[in-house]
Amino acid sequence: MIRVAVADDHHLVRQGICALLEKAGDIQVVGEASTGLEAVELVERLTPDVVVMDVSMPRLDGRQATERIKEIAPTVAVIILSIHADPILVQQFIQRGAKGYLLKRSIADELLLAVRAAIQGELFLSPAISDAVMTLLLTPPSNVESETSADLLTAREREVLQLIAEGHTNNSIADALTISVKTVEKHRANIMAKLAVNDLPGLIRAAMKHGLIFPES
Repeated sequence: MIRVAVADDHHLVRQGICALLEKAGDIQVVGEASTGLEAVELVERLTPDVVVMDVSMPRLDGRQATERIKEIAPTVAVIILSIHADPILVQQFIQRGAKGYLLKRSIADELLLAVRAAIQGELFLSPAISDAVMTLLLTPPSNVESETSADLLTAREREVLQLIAEGHTNNSIADALTISVKTVEKHRANIMAKLAVNDLPGLIRAAMKHGLIFPES
């Protein structure tokens, strides 16, 4: 039996995914999470074989949660669900250890295939994006050095940015991350300096442009 955890912040979507998996016969849903942080904690407690996870979630987005999961449980396979077909974004998840990337519009046809491929250690991509992604992965890197979105901010700064984007105040961010308000203010200033913006709307636009946060998926 393949043990799977499901993480998505939309309750109805999560329930639909769970129902689809449970019908397969060889898959057992062992836990559900509504935030990226809950997904990480679920993996720590239960160590499922596979985590099926949305890209855009509160607290930690899919990319941050994938990084943490692979750190604490390298054998757990992560499959990403998204509306975003950008091959660069897909590449970033693969580089962080994801074993699958599915477009939500085709999830019903592809999810079971992806879970079974992941348990065999194989990579599964939605056919609609696989050609573009493989071309990108096989393209030799440019000789010109460029800073990727992942290099712009530290892991902690990305956490703070995610919470800012969700509308949290400095005080609530400090409480959520168990750090001081002064530290939050310092992170916020560093983020804005790195993204070369000086107000909140500009910060959100720049973060989305660089793929550091995602619109609803």
